[in-house]
Amino acid sequence: MAAISKQIKEKLITFQKNEITEHYIYARLAKIEKSPANKRVLQRISREEKRHYSIWKKFSGQEVSPDRLKIIWYVFIARIFGVTFGIKLMEAGEEGAQKAYAKVIKAIPKARIIKAEEEAHEKKLIAMIDEEKLKYIGSVVLGLNDALVELTGTLAGLTFALQNAKLVGVAGLITGIAASLSMGASEYLSTKAEGGDKNPFKASFYTGSAYVLAVAVLIIPFLLLGNPFLAISISISGAILLILVFTFYFAVVREVSFKRRFLEMVAVSLGVAALSFGIGLLVRHFLGIDI
Repeated sequence: MAAISKQIKEKLITFQKNEITEHYIYARLAKIEKSPANKRVLQRISREEKRHYSIWKKFSGQEVSPDRLKIIWYVFIARIFGVTFGIKLMEAGEEGAQKAYAKVIKAIPKARIIKAEEEAHEKKLIAMIDEEKLKYIGSVVLGLNDALVELTGTLAGLTFALQNAKLVGVAGLITGIAASLSMGASEYLSTKAEGGDKNPFKASFYTGSAYVLAVAVLIIPFLLLGNPFLAISISISGAILLILVFTFYFAVVREVSFKRRFLEMVAVSLGVAALSFGIGLLVRHFLGIDI
């Protein structure tokens, strides 16, 4: 094998470190995974990562230690947000290494074949992981989207119409609880009518829970603050933060554009809120409400 430059060797060592680190991440995830099928897939990916490490080692001629902090971090993320999210977030973080791979391929042409085989095989294996909660991500989307759009608009309209933080908060809370029950029931009936492998009770639970979470984020400022306009400002900020967090999660697990979905959802929610502000102002003016 021809001698390689110091710069290329450093890149190879970086690749090795990533591979051996991911070997241990997948091995640890396999140990805590309850599904036998998922456990086998994770163990298989772990072995693949170890094999990749050995291949790069042949070129670098050097042993490399794993990144212990990275192992702890991604295992923690996977425990909290699910194995699929943790894995795909980790894999997405490696996209910046493509330029480094291009330089290595120039020096070691065989690296192109190795890398292509690795990527194709890993994606196929990751796609085999069956995580139950991801079956109901559509139900979560339904609950969050409906709550954020509907309740943001309702609170905005009530803020201008009533201009009383506690009154707006109580009215919004009652509306939100009633709507969450209604959405849960609708999702149950819809899922049951569709058939398929989704459990209607679980679909209903995920939809209702997502709605209640959004209600809590939007209503709490009105119950804690005396100024309704400050409360609606914080409430809308909370809605945007909730959209940001969930859209990021959704974009990672579904591998779709984060920016497009985030801007779309924010535009819809704020658009409805702005329209409701105007309606609330008109209602207050023409009906002469003064509380």
